[in-house]
Amino acid sequence: MAKKRKAKRKVKKKRKVKKKKRGSKKAFGGYTINFKGCRDTVDKVFGTKPIAPSQMTKKLWAYVKRKRLSKR
Repeated sequence: MAKKRKAKRKVKKKRKVKKKKRGSKKAFGGYTINFKGCRDTVDKVFGTKPIAPSQMTKKLWAYVKRKRLSKR
């Protein structure tokens, strides 16, 4: 009787995956806005009348630029 030969499997080596650090990444677009220490109310920033979301964005950026809250 002939002996059965076992087929050898090629073993692939596992590659090491580098882990990304979460805290060291910059904000998307390069802007950082810090509202810490601001005492203005929402009424002062947006007004008392209802406005569209696009107008809210414009008023918010105007406020950020006026108070110099953004850092590039």
